[in-house]
Amino acid sequence: MKRSEILIKQLLNVLMKRLNVSEIDETNESLFMGSKRINLNYYPVCPNHDLTVAIGRHSDVSTLTVLLQDETGGLYVRAPNHHDWIHVPPVFGAIVINIGDALQILSNGRYKSIEHRVSANGSKSRVSMPIFVNPRPSDVIGPLPQVLASGEKAMYKNVLYSDYVKHFFRKAHDGKLTVEYAKICQV
Repeated sequence: MKRSEILIKQLLNVLMKRLNVSEIDETNESLFMGSKRINLNYYPVCPNHDLTVAIGRHSDVSTLTVLLQDETGGLYVRAPNHHDWIHVPPVFGAIVINIGDALQILSNGRYKSIEHRVSANGSKSRVSMPIFVNPRPSDVIGPLPQVLASGEKAMYKNVLYSDYVKHFFRKAHDGKLTVEYAKICQV
């Protein structure tokens, strides 16, 4: 976890430049990466894998998710056409980086969180280790002032991050509908 911080900060610095944020420093670091959590996910062999979903379709509530998956596979992302699913084949030694809802909101939609799911496997168990990089629960997420400085209209309201996470866990996985919770209704 500690070693991942260097990579995470470098990735976020690159992404922030496009949002007119010059660097991640002590004044804004907690908003982008103030909380980190690692999960160890184990998916046992499932004889009826065609009838089973290991984790339903959703987007992560994080800023970023850094994922190390084993050689089994089973991760799928929603295609740009919003209908098909694309398998993300595991590559030995590689990591998968997902944009999360918090970064979609902070970027005012310039970066999009990715809808994904995990399918069960009929012949091999699967292990994955995601690191979720989040704002702190007490942080308020909303479009960054640097993004709106040029007159761009806010697409998302300011939301207490802990309220956003509670909203996510109060309901079943439902694709990308969680991010709608923070959307400003356009008339």
